[in-house]
Amino acid sequence: MMEKMMARSVRLLFAAAGVGAALPALAQTQDAPLQRVEITGSSIKRASAETASPVTVINSDELLRSGKATVAEYLQTLTVDGAGSLPTSFGSGFAAGSTAISLRGLGATSTLVLLNGRRMAPFARADDGQKSFTDLSTVPMQIVERIEILKDGASSLYGADAIAGVVNIILKKDFTGLQVRAETGWSRYDDAKQNKASITYGQGDLDENKYNWVVNAEYSKSDELKAADRSGRDWIGHGDIRPWGYGLGTQYAGGYISNGAASPSPTGALLNPATGQYVSLGGCSQFSRSVQNDPRGGCVWHQDQFRSMQPDIESINLYTRGTWQINDNLQAFTELGYSERKTSFTMTPGSTSSTIVFPGANGGPNQLINYGSTILMAANHPQNPYGAPVRLRYSMWDVGPSVRNAKNEFNRFVIGLKGNHMGWDWETGFTRSESKLDLSWTNMINMNVLKDALSNPNSQFFPYYIGTEASKNSPALYDALRRTATSHSTTRLTTVDFKATRELPVKLPGGNIGLAIGGEHREEKLNNPSLSGSENGSINSSYTAAFGDTKVSAVYVEALVPVLKSVEVTGALRYDHYDNFNSTTPKLGIKWTPVKSFALRGTYTEGFRAPSAAENSTMSQAVGSASAQDPVRCPTDPATGKPTFRPGASQTDCSISISSIKIGNPNLKPEESKGYTLGMVWDPFDGTSLAIDAFKIKRENEINPVSYAEAAQSPTAVRNDNNLKDANGNVIPNSGTLLVVSGAYRNSSFTEVKGVDLDVKQRLRLGDWGKATLGLTWTHIHSFLRAESDTLEYEFAGTHGNCDTSNCMGTPKNKVNVTASWDINAWNFSATANWRDSMKNIRYEGAPCASQFADGSNAPGGCKLASFTTVDLSTRWNFSKQLTLFASVSNLFDRVAPLDPLTYGGMSFNPLDNSGAVGRYFKFGAQYKFF
Repeated sequence: MMEKMMARSVRLLFAAAGVGAALPALAQTQDAPLQRVEITGSSIKRASAETASPVTVINSDELLRSGKATVAEYLQTLTVDGAGSLPTSFGSGFAAGSTAISLRGLGATSTLVLLNGRRMAPFARADDGQKSFTDLSTVPMQIVERIEILKDGASSLYGADAIAGVVNIILKKDFTGLQVRAETGWSRYDDAKQNKASITYGQGDLDENKYNWVVNAEYSKSDELKAADRSGRDWIGHGDIRPWGYGLGTQYAGGYISNGAASPSPTGALLNPATGQYVSLGGCSQFSRSVQNDPRGGCVWHQDQFRSMQPDIESINLYTRGTWQINDNLQAFTELGYSERKTSFTMTPGSTSSTIVFPGANGGPNQLINYGSTILMAANHPQNPYGAPVRLRYSMWDVGPSVRNAKNEFNRFVIGLKGNHMGWDWETGFTRSESKLDLSWTNMINMNVLKDALSNPNSQFFPYYIGTEASKNSPALYDALRRTATSHSTTRLTTVDFKATRELPVKLPGGNIGLAIGGEHREEKLNNPSLSGSENGSINSSYTAAFGDTKVSAVYVEALVPVLKSVEVTGALRYDHYDNFNSTTPKLGIKWTPVKSFALRGTYTEGFRAPSAAENSTMSQAVGSASAQDPVRCPTDPATGKPTFRPGASQTDCSISISSIKIGNPNLKPEESKGYTLGMVWDPFDGTSLAIDAFKIKRENEINPVSYAEAAQSPTAVRNDNNLKDANGNVIPNSGTLLVVSGAYRNSSFTEVKGVDLDVKQRLRLGDWGKATLGLTWTHIHSFLRAESDTLEYEFAGTHGNCDTSNCMGTPKNKVNVTASWDINAWNFSATANWRDSMKNIRYEGAPCASQFADGSNAPGGCKLASFTTVDLSTRWNFSKQLTLFASVSNLFDRVAPLDPLTYGGMSFNPLDNSGAVGRYFKFGAQYKFF
């Protein structure tokens, strides 16, 4: 059905092409001087921008009229972006406060991001404690000239990380004049407000003045949006999704709603030593956003009343570039950039039941404290009715929610020379960039004070009253309980590079051979200490840290061979030398143009990703969490194929949050890839262009921890002591609640992704009615296969996907963007429709449904997450030569994001559909150019 819809869309665009053919033709450029351009993915300048590799070019006009607030927000709407990207809403992740793109769904680590063709220092904290990536939030939006996206491997030119492709953000280099721009935005609920202002100044003409200098400053502020602010928007912002047919405990990690005595709640629950069951204390009705009592005892309450849906963000970006024409053959340039981004994300309050991992003394083995079993309420505590020390579960609402504050500073300095001598066009540069991250997490819990205040009668803070009696506690107790945990992390990148290109005096039937040579030396340093207090288990957060250095030297060569006028062959080869391994990566491309309007093209590429310091240093360790089915407490029923919890367990065990200790491994090998593209470019009519490219990428030797699904079955998994009992009342050994698994990173699996990209554009001249452009882009994922071992292979295409594979965002088979833009006189009107395919709510193809309704049937709607479509509109009015007014509406029809009961990135909605959670959004602004 989807393919039929695509076919109809293409036919409609071709029909429009027929109309265009009857109208005045677009301005032709055949008589213009032949210009040679350098396209991302090649160092050789060429006359045609269409190379053997598929490249998408986004100009500044497209970017600004989209209504998106940042470069990252725009890129994440593209069909080529997939699972593994990092939206701003991921405030609870390792890399909170950052943003990233994931081409082909292979993760941000396999997408190389360049700024003006050069690397930037990675974000100062690896995502998931492992994945090094470039933070897109450091890029100023107003000064962007264009973005080139190479949808093909490019390690043969750029080295590591360019497995899925390259995003090259190119900033303006020759702006003249003074321009100011300001805009404001708000949702239909009059919240989530955004304000942004920028100023750009440039002077000097290279031809006349022999210099050009441009400087840009940009400021933006986005207000926090709480999940509770959307509690009236159907299921958005709700932890309690029972009104839509679900039962308690059906969401990830119990969802964002605590059910009875099964998890920490604001009333507190004590373990009855006679029955072995937790019994909640009273007073449910006194707490904000509590609902009716749970039949199992205690109350059901919303943790989502605290959490942010979008963080508070304040950012500053500064950028300047100077260019000096020393003589006809020599030019000097320099770039200086600085950004500061502050984010604040509110989390749920801490609890007494944390499981904490921290390093052993003097390099000894990791230590683990299950505070859920070690923190006891003393026998003589006034709220303990049992006369003996007992365990408790308590969400410390009285201490307040934890707020994760992050301040990310990024600076970048480039100085270089470029020239032309003896037939060679050459360029050399020195780059120094640094990313700094200061974390300050407030209202963390001092676990030592907590333990004493509950169980030690000799403590000055005993007794710590919980639940409805918390008002009896002294301010001094709360001052002692509250900890602000901090850390200061840095990554530093230093690079020296050189490249040169020329035409060789070897002429073939198609022209002269083009040659490029180049090399670079790069050094990276990572210093990412853990939060203060986590090194000894004294706060409610586990130890996560990474340290290490990486040095690499590389040389490469590239050739463009015009075998015939219609046949172009390109080849490249790069050699990279690291301290502990070497890599040689080739690339071959062929383009055949039998007629001017039609070309066939194809490429073969090899690529690699070097182990990061977070992965291969013995000083590095990360503790993360995700959901998994516990095979002991919730095995799959062979008769129904559904997860079924055993007596004494609960539905939560079927999708339980477990912690994983991931340890650096110095013996890791680099990830390696092979990629293929095959496609065509066709301009069937004047103003019409069509490109279709099939792709396949296989990435092997993938660096991963033990998967959560596999680790859950390991006999070394650490479990609680609440063991199950069989039908005869006998204890089943090692059957307690799953807590922690551990293991070193390893080269284990492979991922293979196959699919097709379609890009259609139609430009129309409408006479007195101006001109219009129609466009359609479609990415189809035919297969997304991942192997955990030689015998375990999982197909994720069209599924919600395992959370440790797709960030619980899923892998939709189809994504489509349809655009229309109309220019008439001083006006521009644009519309964009974004469509995401439905996904099966299963962890992988062939797996049982990951969620059930309260009646046991598959959820949602036949175990399928619904598709989602939004429409965005924008307009621009050039009021005068100096003044431009613009406005936009995102999610015009106010579509609500489909209910997603499995994801953890959004509150009952998938992060892919964030605009459907925020709701209709308006923006208005003005731009004025003084001269």
